[in-house]
Amino acid sequence: MKTSHKTHTLTTMFLLFCFLQLSAQAIVINAPEPADNPNLAGNSPWTAICAGNGGFNEYFVNITWAGTANAGNEFILELSDASGSFASPTTLATITDQNTNMDFDVDFAVPANTRGQGYKMRVRSTDPVKIGAESSAYNMYFMDVTSNLNISELGDGVPPGSVCATSAITLQVDNIANPETYQYIWFRSGTQIAGENGHTLNVSQSGMYSAFVNYGPVCTGSGNTDSNIVDVTIGATGTGIAINPPSKTALCSTDAETLAINLTDPSWSYQWYKDGNPILGAVATSYTVDASTSGFEGDYAVEISGNSICTERSDAVTITNADAFTVTRDNPANVVVLPSQTQTLSVSTTANSPAYKWFRNGVEIAGETNATLDIDQDGEYYAEVSQTGGSCAISSKNSETTTAVSPASFEIVIDYSGTYTGCVSTSTVLEVTQINAVADDGAKTDVTTDLVDAFTYQWQKDGVDVAGESGKNISLTTTTENGDYVLNASLDSYSETTNTLSVQLLTSETLAISSNSTVYCSASDIVTITTSTDLTSENYEWQRDGTVVSTTGLSLDVNATGTYRLVLDRDGCSLISNEITVSPLDENLITLDPAGDIVIPEGTSRIVTASGGTAYRWMDGNNAEMSNSDSVTITEEGTYTLIASIDNCEIVRQVSVLYLDTFKVPNVITVNGDGINDQWIIPNSYSNKADVNVIIYNDNGEEVLNEFDYKNNWPQTSTAFTKQNMVFYYKIRNASEVLKQGTITVIR
Repeated sequence: MKTSHKTHTLTTMFLLFCFLQLSAQAIVINAPEPADNPNLAGNSPWTAICAGNGGFNEYFVNITWAGTANAGNEFILELSDASGSFASPTTLATITDQNTNMDFDVDFAVPANTRGQGYKMRVRSTDPVKIGAESSAYNMYFMDVTSNLNISELGDGVPPGSVCATSAITLQVDNIANPETYQYIWFRSGTQIAGENGHTLNVSQSGMYSAFVNYGPVCTGSGNTDSNIVDVTIGATGTGIAINPPSKTALCSTDAETLAINLTDPSWSYQWYKDGNPILGAVATSYTVDASTSGFEGDYAVEISGNSICTERSDAVTITNADAFTVTRDNPANVVVLPSQTQTLSVSTTANSPAYKWFRNGVEIAGETNATLDIDQDGEYYAEVSQTGGSCAISSKNSETTTAVSPASFEIVIDYSGTYTGCVSTSTVLEVTQINAVADDGAKTDVTTDLVDAFTYQWQKDGVDVAGESGKNISLTTTTENGDYVLNASLDSYSETTNTLSVQLLTSETLAISSNSTVYCSASDIVTITTSTDLTSENYEWQRDGTVVSTTGLSLDVNATGTYRLVLDRDGCSLISNEITVSPLDENLITLDPAGDIVIPEGTSRIVTASGGTAYRWMDGNNAEMSNSDSVTITEEGTYTLIASIDNCEIVRQVSVLYLDTFKVPNVITVNGDGINDQWIIPNSYSNKADVNVIIYNDNGEEVLNEFDYKNNWPQTSTAFTKQNMVFYYKIRNASEVLKQGTITVIR
């Protein structure tokens, strides 16, 4: 016989009560809901957040939960990123004093970088660990800019009013810090420009341009960021100004060349430019370039402006220095001259028909008139180069000086090649990195390039020659090669010993650990971590989160979450194993499809599928096993239990199955307190459904009920009905359509 709805509901509540008694640590946290701000008169729950305007940033949410929280529990209110992701959530509030209050409000402020339309919130608990449901997505903006923007072409903060240009220009926001971190809405002649949201705008059409900061569809209007309007005219006809061709563009130091504009007008203003920069005082129709002035070379242009024309600048004329030739020293600045050896010095030049002279210690070397010079003595050398051709008078330039030394000794430095860290690296290479020639006065000259391959070498470890190692580097790959290294180097009569390098390599062997689980279920659970390495004669440490927890056990029994590893002593170095992270059980890993209570027509079936576990057992109301796979087929109403395993942990889920009610939505209730038809009971295809919205209006069109997941509990009292036979109107809908609507007559 089919049970009544009320009887079935009581049975379900009793079974749920028993289940909660068995699962004392279970906790359910609902999605936080916007709440009224008690500090503002006449307020109502917020629908979007427009913070920062006038310094305001105080909002409230309502938090509800069910179950049992431990005394040390904290509720953490978290904010997603602008796309709704909680990969790196932001903590908005931490609540420590509501562990016995299952319905409370909490205030919060949004961070100053909050800008977007997809923010969500959620609440998680710490003891027991639980992540609550996510809220709906909300528009949230912190409006740190709430004053008028300025847009201009020059970026100088001055509103231009109008801009006249022969080709495209760029407008930019220039009066706020870091303008590129905001998004904007741009308008041309009152029409929004699609796809343009940056702080700059390329303008290729004439029109009236303006912008404001985009704070989303809700907050933008209260931002007060409307910019000035710039009237832009593009494509105005230019006058075609140019600079008359000069008599010459390559000037000698005694030359002067006058540049003149080809068109003039008394109403125009003029400004001459060099290399794009205005020349102070150069505001006439011509400008004279004086080649005797240092730095005269450059690109010269003239710009005209006036009330009836667009500002226009001519093409540039390039003026060069005919005396400008270069002399470059091609050898190193410092060279070493060794007995019976020579060094070759050389210079290069761009001079026309160059002539060369070489000098040592300021005295010309007779007969040396080439671009190169072979030397075998110390001293200060340079070349003088003269330009004998061209339009200018003969001139000369000296090369940079070369210092040649005969060293009193050499300093040879060795170092690790690449990255080396003691007791971390498993191999390294030592090499000669620098050779300095040391003069009698102690001055050092880097001669590495010249002499690194000229020396003969012998490596020593701990004072003993290393057989076969006579190169400028040595490769070390095993722990048997650990020790202190020096390098002996010799060249002709020179014999030098380098600095000492200590090498402490880590063994390349692999230390591995494994565990029988990575999930920590409860305080009574034990996770065992083992290794295949024989620890009997080893010095070792078991570590949790980098802290030693044991130095004796051949395996480790774990009863707390954390990251574990094994560390062995290898020749004074720490050999570290892989890491195993033991995490707390997350009950939300187990999900059901479909979720929630299930309603089926009598005589039909429904498949329920679980996911997220490693093993499953389905039990009926008599605790008889129905299935040990991830799914079960249900044909009868009742309460079914899923026992899902994640490694060694078990998570219990219960599924309530009801037969589909066949009675119609009632249009009359009698609120006389006799326990019969006192409340508006609707079929279970509509009631207790999180995605079904039930709305009831009075005869004035005012809402008296607006609920999802309606619990068949209206009205909750009969005192609200002041007249006989009051008529109400109802509407039952889901997200896309109205499912049912009609009237309800309430008889007292």
